[in-house]
Amino acid sequence: MTEPSLESLGPLVAEKRGKLGVRATAQKIGISPATLSRVENGHLPDLENFQKICRWLKVDPSALLGFDAEAANRPVAAVHFRKKQTMALETASALADMILAAQRALIARDEL
Repeated sequence: MTEPSLESLGPLVAEKRGKLGVRATAQKIGISPATLSRVENGHLPDLENFQKICRWLKVDPSALLGFDAEAANRPVAAVHFRKKQTMALETASALADMILAAQRALIARDEL
């Protein structure tokens, strides 16, 4: 089987479909035959159809999208600042630096 990537989605689908007809395969996946044909010809499906195709292929969507599975499971430090006129630029900058330092510390801890 071809190495999973977004560019290989069409060939992966065609390979798994084999000699089974487009209509029968599309019905199994839960998408239209036209969508299946477009995907096999190199077009990208919408997110809902992408999910259905990945499920049918038994492929993790993150693998096709090129995401590192280990990185996706790492803890992430995040923050949401509301616009507030009373916060000084220096304070916001210091908070941002602190959050980034916490993120780096989490990543370093997980790499040990």
